[in-house]
Amino acid sequence: MSRPPRRPEGPRRPARTPFRAASAPATPAPEQRPQDRREAARGRPDAAGEAAPARDRDRAEGGTLWLYGLHTVAAALANPRRRNRRLLLTAEAEQALAARLPRPWPLQAERAERGRFQTFLPEDAVHQGAALLAEPLPPVPLDEVLARSRGTVLLLDQVTDPRNVGAILRSAAAFGAAAVVMQDRNAPPETSAMARAAVGALDSVPVAREVNLARTIQTLQKAGYWVMGLAGEAREELARARPRDRPVALVLGAEDSGLRRLQRETCDELVRLPISGAVESLNVSVAAAVALYELAREG
Repeated sequence: MSRPPRRPEGPRRPARTPFRAASAPATPAPEQRPQDRREAARGRPDAAGEAAPARDRDRAEGGTLWLYGLHTVAAALANPRRRNRRLLLTAEAEQALAARLPRPWPLQAERAERGRFQTFLPEDAVHQGAALLAEPLPPVPLDEVLARSRGTVLLLDQVTDPRNVGAILRSAAAFGAAAVVMQDRNAPPETSAMARAAVGALDSVPVAREVNLARTIQTLQKAGYWVMGLAGEAREELARARPRDRPVALVLGAEDSGLRRLQRETCDELVRLPISGAVESLNVSVAAAVALYELAREG
């Protein structure tokens, strides 16, 4: 019996393998838009339901600083030259601030618990439940100051400690000084520590920043000011030397080095405070307070 003819062989099929479910390719996460990042910074929940930590969303951005304490915050809110960003208050602080500075305020307050302030303020900050995120104040031109007031002008020669500058500003406000003048360099910028030490005076006493203090002294002399430099080795006491017929500008040097040579030579006169021999010198902020009291005293 003959066999049937064989069919021509076609292409062979690949051997079958057990079926496996192919995993779907991973979908790349969409790029986060700037708006989404801003929302997260404000503490909006993300897709996982988690909010940004308070220490992140309350961190001061570049060019801003946190002002804290009821006096400091109230003075900043009352100052039309101050540009404010955020206001955080506890319930008690909001009531106290409203009693000190009646509404409306320049911006809406955010309610915060006391524990939140510890996430973005120094550990030893006495904030009283009030913090204001703001931009530093722009310096005031000296000629603008002189046009408004003929009060005492303080010039700080390389006083670099922001707490000393803040304390000097507080004394300047207490005794009616017209302005505090600092250099563009070798002087601290506005900081939270300076504002806290000033207790509101940073927003009430004009601060001028000049490139050259010696030239500023000459400008004040041409404007009719008698310029006195405070130096411990001076022979004349401030109380006896202060003029009665013209305004006074007082130059104070750093506590460790005192006045520099050029400032000494440009002043009209060097004067001292009558301190006992028990101490070599006073802290510059204390010396400023004593000198301002003496200049403001009648008689």
